[in-house]
Amino acid sequence: MKEKIYDVAIIGAGAAGMASALEIASTGARVVVIDREPHLGGILLQCIHNGFGLHLFKEELTGPEYAERFISEIKRKDIDILLNSTATRMAVFQTIKQINVCSSEHGVFKVNAKAIVLAMGCRERNRGNLGIPGTRPAGIFTAGLAQRLLNIDGYLPGKRVVIVGSGDIGLIMARRLTWTGAEVLGVVEILPYPSGLTRNIVQCLYDYDIPLYLSHVITKIEGRDRVEAVEVTPLENGIPNQSKSFRIECDTLLFSVGLVPENELTQSAGIKINPETGGPIVDARLMTSAEGVFACGNVLHVHDLVDWVSQEAQLCGKEVVAFLEGKTRDETQGRVSVGANLKYVIPNKYRLKTKNRFSMRALVVQDKATLMIKQGERVVKRLPLRHVKPAEMFHVEIKSEDLDEVYENGEPLPLQFSLE
Repeated sequence: MKEKIYDVAIIGAGAAGMASALEIASTGARVVVIDREPHLGGILLQCIHNGFGLHLFKEELTGPEYAERFISEIKRKDIDILLNSTATRMAVFQTIKQINVCSSEHGVFKVNAKAIVLAMGCRERNRGNLGIPGTRPAGIFTAGLAQRLLNIDGYLPGKRVVIVGSGDIGLIMARRLTWTGAEVLGVVEILPYPSGLTRNIVQCLYDYDIPLYLSHVITKIEGRDRVEAVEVTPLENGIPNQSKSFRIECDTLLFSVGLVPENELTQSAGIKINPETGGPIVDARLMTSAEGVFACGNVLHVHDLVDWVSQEAQLCGKEVVAFLEGKTRDETQGRVSVGANLKYVIPNKYRLKTKNRFSMRALVVQDKATLMIKQGERVVKRLPLRHVKPAEMFHVEIKSEDLDEVYENGEPLPLQFSLE
């Protein structure tokens, strides 16, 4: 089998893969980007709505416009791009990392690199993850698939639509389908609060008078050849009250019930996975449990905004360069622990002698919350937060001067995060 040799191989050509590639290639390292799709840009290409780039570019862009900012830069750099190419296996050896690739254009080959960046993004949960009873007719889609059918392929998925889950893709599709003449009959959410960003709840549902059924579930799907109706049931104390069920006649059902990091390749290589995020466990360098394998973007943890994906990927690129130059190999890191009312904190370790940036999600919906950060028993920071909810990720930076150089069993004292 023929082999290609690089300094860094990046798996995934979406927002994370492109941003990390540009950061690494700017130092003169030889970089290859591998992606199974025929074009650079990933999921951004089908997101034709605006709202991208407000943080990174200080202007409002559509998904394709945001992607083009990076694509045009990549084409000016000496970066090898392997499209229509699927990474099927990854092996990590002491001095080299190896990826097996199958490509309709280039055949079957191996990529050898000193470092790998995992940037495969995430995928949608589907009906099979929920176990909704009923028949299996046509007209059932994930929201992302419906988005692709409408925005890329030009097909209208249906005319009378019910959406399960209030994730951001589903909310955006509620508005998009309304614009194309379809009737969105309601969004059914199992939680007592919406799962998507507040701006999408307002702009995509309230502005179009689309009903939002909180604390409700779909308990039955009707139809033989095509979806004909769904049964919607309210939850009372977490239990469906069948006596209050009602029926909505529809021909299409979209699922927007969460995203999962695309980590089958990661797991097959024996890399440790964080059960709270579904992505790999990473240290302060965004390096996984495999030496020289890094992760960033939605493959690490699902982000709300693509701007944050790109920023994290740029940081990851800097860490890859430092690793190649041998600058961070022997540094000591402390453990990060997650306390009350937080789902996770990324990364899972911290450094004493440099600035640390953490991303996290709350487990609760709460006004006037306080993020408490401790190093051992000492309070490092109290950060007041106006409002927190699981749907919205937030960030905090800790400077090196905020931390004490105190060790326990040869490691810096754990950094503990909790929400009050």
